Amino acid sequence: MKQQDKPIIYQVIPRLFGNMNDRCVKNGSLAENGSGKFSSFTHTALKSIKELGVTHIWYTGIIEHATKTDYSAYNIRRDHTAIVKGKAGSPYAIKDYYDVDPDLADDVPNRMAEFEALIERTHKAGLKVIIDFVPNHVSRQYHSDAKESFIVDLGQTDNTSKAFSPGNNFYYLPGQTLQFHFGAKQEDFEYSEFPAKVTGNDCFTANPGMNDWYETIKLNYGVDYANGKVSYFNPIPDTWNKMLEILMFWAGKGIDGFRCDMAEMVPVEFWHWAITHVTNCYPVCFIAEVYNPSLYRIFLSKGKFDYLYDKVGLYDTLKAVIRKETSACSITKCWQAVEGFQDKMLAFMENHDEQRIASNFFAGNARSGIPAMMVLAFMHVNPVMIYFGQELGESGMDEEGFSGVDGRTSIFDYWSIKSVRNWVNNGRFDETGLTEKQCEIRNIYKKILRIARTEKAITSGLFYDLSYANNSNKCFNTGRQYAFMRKHDNEVLLVLANFDKSEQTVQVRIPEEAFAYLGINDNEAAGLTDLLSGETSISTLTHVCPFKVVIPAFSGKVLKFTYESK
Repeated sequence: MKQQDKPIIYQVIPRLFGNMNDRCVKNGSLAENGSGKFSSFTHTALKSIKELGVTHIWYTGIIEHATKTDYSAYNIRRDHTAIVKGKAGSPYAIKDYYDVDPDLADDVPNRMAEFEALIERTHKAGLKVIIDFVPNHVSRQYHSDAKESFIVDLGQTDNTSKAFSPGNNFYYLPGQTLQFHFGAKQEDFEYSEFPAKVTGNDCFTANPGMNDWYETIKLNYGVDYANGKVSYFNPIPDTWNKMLEILMFWAGKGIDGFRCDMAEMVPVEFWHWAITHVTNCYPVCFIAEVYNPSLYRIFLSKGKFDYLYDKVGLYDTLKAVIRKETSACSITKCWQAVEGFQDKMLAFMENHDEQRIASNFFAGNARSGIPAMMVLAFMHVNPVMIYFGQELGESGMDEEGFSGVDGRTSIFDYWSIKSVRNWVNNGRFDETGLTEKQCEIRNIYKKILRIARTEKAITSGLFYDLSYANNSNKCFNTGRQYAFMRKHDNEVLLVLANFDKSEQTVQVRIPEEAFAYLGINDNEAAGLTDLLSGETSISTLTHVCPFKVVIPAFSGKVLKFTYESK
């Protein structure tokens, strides 16, 4: 990803995308509820996605994972239903690293060719492709049917009598049988595993609970967790070589990046070694899901990741601001906490793990998320991500089955999302099937994302936070409003976000230090363009007099000042 072209990532779950049934059955099967396909992403669909301002599509759930759907007729081993979450299964319980999800194929035997065609179609649309790499764990019955015969499968040569060995791919609990105590059965027999393998969320017990990642087993990268986390990285552990082969396999398909699931649960030394090897051969980027801020710097510097999730900082803070649980001025602490590498933080307000903004569990109103999107899209040069349906105000309040009503869009069930169906509109991918509110939200997102991509002040400009200068300003509520400036050459943007449910007339103070730092003249006339409305006029900025502006409810202003002199 070139930093001068601000990356805008669109995360989509192909299984839930496309022309699916209008009415879905709770806990429904593939036959009952259907599934989106690779072919659902037509040229028209991709064009519509790109029109939002998107540069990259993260196709979530591409690699074959455990499922309750029987594909044994296609020489794909069946999975025991006791170790599959939901009818469709979790995209993060990988069953074959060398294959794609057969649910997504029109012709199952031709599934890999269909995915390769999707990559080509996506590239032809001017978009780049990101897929998941799940390095920490696999499904309990992992077995590759699709790998080349010369490739040794994970666990195939493990010494299962040892709890840990640098040569093993998994961790074991010798002499113990895996036991579930929550009634997980298939037909007349229980799932059997002896010796028990360690569960994916570092659960070193033969009795994982329902809230554990019980459907997965943890991969062994040469760290002896039971004995002080001693590392055995020389010689290179067998798992490292196997996972590098997998990364090379997918990079060779022409994808442009990997979103690495729970990257912090894998040694940073592996990432340094693997990413170096992959990027020496292929121009791909690596995005890490890391939630521990103390690991940020090392995963960027030593681990060589391009971007990290900005969840614990910016996401959590913006969510709290929307819900009136903290002040808008708290946003300042977010960028300060990652100062020096803020451009490496991937900003988002929704993804498959989080509750939808419009859900009753978050804000109950999609409009509430608009000021937050403006902040994360305009504040720095870092990439931005949206989750499919977010731009339509999707509420995620369906009771799909395994997930239940939790404010999230299920990744475990065969399902259909009404707001997305409205947009798909029998393959038209236009706004004619959307409600008035859905059209309104989508058009706002389109404006925000396009501004984020095209304004040089945002893609490569300076940043100046105005919160501190307005803390004592009675005409600017730093509890519910946030303001900052961006500058590139002779263009200055004044961005104001209003998290309040009512329209606000504010007077924002701009200190002398801002003019000095940004290199602009105090009280110089400039052409003024409201980038959201398109209105133009002439105006000035000065430290002597606060700038007065009316900010709509749950929205903001992006005011562009263009000076004759730089």
